[in-house]
Amino acid sequence: MIGIDVGGANLKIVDDRGAHIHYCPLWENAPITSLLDQYVTSPDDRAAVVMSGELADCFLDKMQGISFIVAAVKMAFPHARFYGTDNLFHQGAVHQLAAANWLASAAYLREEYPGAVLLDIGSTTADIIPLGRFDELIGLTDLMRLQKGYLLYTGMLRGNVVTLLPSVLLDGKKTPTSSEYFAGSADAHLVLGHITPEEYTVDTPDRKEKTQDASLKRLARVVCADPDEIGNSGAYEIAEQFWETQRALICGQVLRIAAESRAGEIIVAGIGAPLFAWELDGTDLTEKLGPVAGALPACAVREIAMRGGGF
Repeated sequence: MIGIDVGGANLKIVDDRGAHIHYCPLWENAPITSLLDQYVTSPDDRAAVVMSGELADCFLDKMQGISFIVAAVKMAFPHARFYGTDNLFHQGAVHQLAAANWLASAAYLREEYPGAVLLDIGSTTADIIPLGRFDELIGLTDLMRLQKGYLLYTGMLRGNVVTLLPSVLLDGKKTPTSSEYFAGSADAHLVLGHITPEEYTVDTPDRKEKTQDASLKRLARVVCADPDEIGNSGAYEIAEQFWETQRALICGQVLRIAAESRAGEIIVAGIGAPLFAWELDGTDLTEKLGPVAGALPACAVREIAMRGGGF
């Protein structure tokens, strides 16, 4: 059994060997089938699949995206089953498949952590899931989750830093930022030592190096400058202010939802798990699950299917 999570930017796979993450942006004619082919061992292989990539703007609407992903996966795994927001597996493209990956994580973890709030902080988004309210989660769309505060569009790698920073303080002077996509979340986290260059797995905004110096240059451009104008210290300040804003937003929302749901524990998964588990005094699922915690929905849907659901 193989677990697959098809996101807009990453294809995540969990099998008996562990977790495998491929940068696979759907808006660039992503080779989903050819990437999956390397994991096929026999024509009868089973695959359990979740997705969120149907929202990519290369598709006219979500159903076109769902249909594309289902067809691409089935070319590699004809017997694949797809988990939906109705907490059921489906054989073909139906609207319930849209953005159901977070619910698979909740279904997998809710028995072991029934009184917890799960934060899954990935490359692009933060999912905040009160596991004790599982029955109320079934059927929620991403629109509904945004409205409830269960989904925040900020993550560890992708996303324009100015989304959270309309202005910064440089030497005490309020400085508006440019809305151009000059620097991403990964640049700030790399500069601050939260990720390694190897963990910077997405394209850089300028398609150049993934180094401290290159990230500092990209961050300086956020205020229409080069590092020699504001110094590396100025670019570092921008990274710090991004992190302070992002940390306050995510941690504040997690704590709010934990209080509302009377959660007794916070558990954290995703690429940002060690960082945010520390900030929230929570449990880093990487310590329990190992590297598959960085591909939690793929791990979760595989485990659910292996328990007998849908196959």
